[in-house]
Amino acid sequence: MHDKTFEEVLERFRAISFSEKFDTIVAVANGGIIPAAILNQRLGIEIQLLKINLRDNNQKPVYDSPQLMAPIDFEYKGKTILLVEDRVKTGASLAKACELLKDAKLIKTFAVNGKADYCLYNENCFKFPWLL
Repeated sequence: MHDKTFEEVLERFRAISFSEKFDTIVAVANGGIIPAAILNQRLGIEIQLLKINLRDNNQKPVYDSPQLMAPIDFEYKGKTILLVEDRVKTGASLAKACELLKDAKLIKTFAVNGKADYCLYNENCFKFPWLL
């Protein structure tokens, strides 16, 4: 397994381009928070948190399906959203998030690693350089 350096990953963040103009970034918390913050700095778009949980810190499932851990406390109806996650394995968390945000005008997904509308990598798992 080849680990990525922070600079390597940042270069991918700098190079990616988006076809849409987004109203807001929604980070799937907790994994999507750091990638969303990097995108916030690049795009200048506000960040909201969607607290969904499926796995523990060791990537082992805790629940049978993703669970909403806190009420949605931001406006998303009619908005164009960039939904951000760190790693997409099964897509279950993104699917749950899209279901919860179904009244948005448009949702595009972003993952540092895994299958999404926009992704930096789609390869075997690797440790993110910002994890301790």
